[in-house]
Amino acid sequence: MGGKTRGLFGGKSLRRRRAKSRWYNKWYTRRMKQLKEKSDPLEGSSQARGIVLEKVQFEAKQPNSAMRKCVRVQLVKNGRQVTAFCPRDGATKLIDEHDEVIVECIGGAMGKSKGDIPGVRWQVIKVNDQSLRALQKGIIEKARK
Repeated sequence: MGGKTRGLFGGKSLRRRRAKSRWYNKWYTRRMKQLKEKSDPLEGSSQARGIVLEKVQFEAKQPNSAMRKCVRVQLVKNGRQVTAFCPRDGATKLIDEHDEVIVECIGGAMGKSKGDIPGVRWQVIKVNDQSLRALQKGIIEKARK
């Protein structure tokens, strides 16, 4: 009969067994090999600064029918390009090409895209160091750069 060690001096064997078994858990493996940080354009940080390259529109996935407004952003820290969603009504009118924006994770399950926007994992929260929400509400006006 196989099984775990139960003896008085079995602690070392149990510890070794547990360490080996943990590698069968995919979340443990991802964390230990730092796979998210390696593939993540933001390199593990919560937010990143970037420059807007162009405005794009994506068609929403079934059963919805809409054009989701997004922008292509080149990150300052590593030069990688990401597509960021512009949340709420009229956000793209406030964002122009060559504007400096701050993007953050959109909050989808397991770091993936959220809702009906295919392949978009990031969203814009600031434009030229001003809150996008405050700009939309008319609390502040867009700064001239």
